[in-house]
Amino acid sequence: MQLRVILTSIALAAGLAASLPAPAQPAPGDGRGDELILEMQQAFKRNDGPRLAALLPQVRGHVLEPWAAYWEARSRLEEFTGADMQAFSARYPGTYQEDRLRNDWLLLLGQRRDWGQFAEQHALYRMGDDRQVRCYALLIEQLQSEQPAAAPVADEVRRLWLAQRDADDGCTQAADRLYATRRLPAADVWRKARLSIEHNRSRAARDAVQIVAPEAMDQAAQLLDSPVRYLMGRAIAVSKQRRELVTLALIKQATADPEQAAAALDAKWSVQLTAEERNWVWGVIGEQAALRRLPGAWDYFRKVQRDTDLHDDLLVWKARTALREGQWKALATTIQAMGDETRLDPTWIYWRARALQKIGGEADRAEALQLYAGIAGVRGFYEQLALEELGRAVEIPPPPPAPTAEEKALARDNPSLRRALYAISIGLRGEGVREWNYATNLHDKGGLAERDLLAAADLACQAQVWDRCINTSERTRQAFDHRQRFPMPFRDAVVARSRAIALDPAFVYGLIRQESRFIMDARSGVGASGLMQVMPATARWTARKIGLPDFRPAQINDRDVNIAIGTGYLKLVVDDFEGSLPLAAAAYNAGPGRPRVWRGQAGAPTLEAAIWAENIPFTETRDYVKKVLANATVYAAILSGQPQSLKARLGTVGPLAPGASDPSAELP
Repeated sequence: MQLRVILTSIALAAGLAASLPAPAQPAPGDGRGDELILEMQQAFKRNDGPRLAALLPQVRGHVLEPWAAYWEARSRLEEFTGADMQAFSARYPGTYQEDRLRNDWLLLLGQRRDWGQFAEQHALYRMGDDRQVRCYALLIEQLQSEQPAAAPVADEVRRLWLAQRDADDGCTQAADRLYATRRLPAADVWRKARLSIEHNRSRAARDAVQIVAPEAMDQAAQLLDSPVRYLMGRAIAVSKQRRELVTLALIKQATADPEQAAAALDAKWSVQLTAEERNWVWGVIGEQAALRRLPGAWDYFRKVQRDTDLHDDLLVWKARTALREGQWKALATTIQAMGDETRLDPTWIYWRARALQKIGGEADRAEALQLYAGIAGVRGFYEQLALEELGRAVEIPPPPPAPTAEEKALARDNPSLRRALYAISIGLRGEGVREWNYATNLHDKGGLAERDLLAAADLACQAQVWDRCINTSERTRQAFDHRQRFPMPFRDAVVARSRAIALDPAFVYGLIRQESRFIMDARSGVGASGLMQVMPATARWTARKIGLPDFRPAQINDRDVNIAIGTGYLKLVVDDFEGSLPLAAAAYNAGPGRPRVWRGQAGAPTLEAAIWAENIPFTETRDYVKKVLANATVYAAILSGQPQSLKARLGTVGPLAPGASDPSAELP
């Protein structure tokens, strides 16, 4: 099977090379040229500038020359000049590599406060997706103007700065300038410090305190180092600054021990803080308790007297906790307090509609139906659930017209798309994906038009680069081409293996689509490999269980072996979790031990699986479970040709029966 993978890769590379204009030596399909490109990538990772400079002349004319030139130029960015950037732009105009290099240089120019060159280069910058670069540009506007920053500029800096979790120079400097010119309120700077501590970003918190209260930096360091000691060493908090520092310390304490923070707030600090400060701290305590599945989470959230004092992350966890507790009225009011972007997400449109149905009268139920109708469809988890609330099943809509010959030619002739596919074909997946995304999303303002996206997706599908095929097609707003969004590579192998062990092939496809996007040599950051992203230890355990005694770890990327082991393990998981697909999906992603805890102990309530899934504390696993189940429902409709129900696949999730043994305890 490994030979088949190698031959497929060679065929793809050769096919792409054949469609390209004849370059100078080395030719794009020349194995030696590809070897040199790969060597340059490794030299770039080592920051070996001399080696890059020596190799660059040898790859002139190669289809990936722009990448080689970018690596070489990036290695000497510290000595870069305007003439160097101009020369690079002249040789590689309009390429991703030109704009990527400009982005890198803009960041360096901003750090050096070289505003003249920055302004000149920023005018040519196309991607526009780097927040720090944007903040530098807004800072220049402030510095060049004799008037205080206009409201739109101040609002944009505030939005960008608050959204940045990690500390950066550009947005911090822009915020500092705004605060100095009284265009950014102190409350917003303290808000940044609070958010940073919530997300365990100490440097960003220190940067914010440095702006608003530089004289308190020693106290900030103390509370970050030991919030308990800091709070014990203070008796009162009379001034605004002292209250904010106490608030920061309580937030820091809550992230480590929410029950201890709640005790401290109740016993000493609650009466000294303002209502807004107190509400924020109770919100953080409630969130941290909910993430830990502590029984008092809802009681903490009930202490919040005004939801609008909470930011959206806290409101989301208050809403999730209300769902678990069956507090439908509180759920409705919590959702209404969310910002527009969060409130209008299909997740919270769906749950607001459910709440209105539970607590409202005829008018509320009519509004609920309108809310369902606004999101109902097959595109996602809550869209499918809304469809079923309207009494309709999940069916595959007719595909849009296939790309025309002209549309296909336009995609095929796009140099960035061709370069991206070639890079992927020789093993430079990261570079290929970045260039592909640039071509589809960023090269032109607003990205490619709908028909162009379909044609680009078709190009990727034909090349069997399934992740770009799926992700590109998913960007269309109107068209829904299930052939692109939900492809079924290796159909004979997947379906036959699944049915042989009484496992639903639609569930298997739904999981593979989320795990690897059908990339056979995919490897996760934790070491999972292949189509079904199997961990080495799990693979060895499963091989023994299913009767593959001669299994070797090196076989895990073999298609058929990976499918056999992945489906074998998934079958064991599904069976041991009593056929619950949501629990099985969570176990496959996060390991079986965690969903054992998340399902609750004896006496815990049995929840509808949508509520249970929404309360999974890991963001990745929560998203994974919902996507796998929605994917599986679509694949079931494709495979069967019949309408499907997501609700039927979800069922309910609850604790094991009293006294029952847990068969999943053996699973690795």
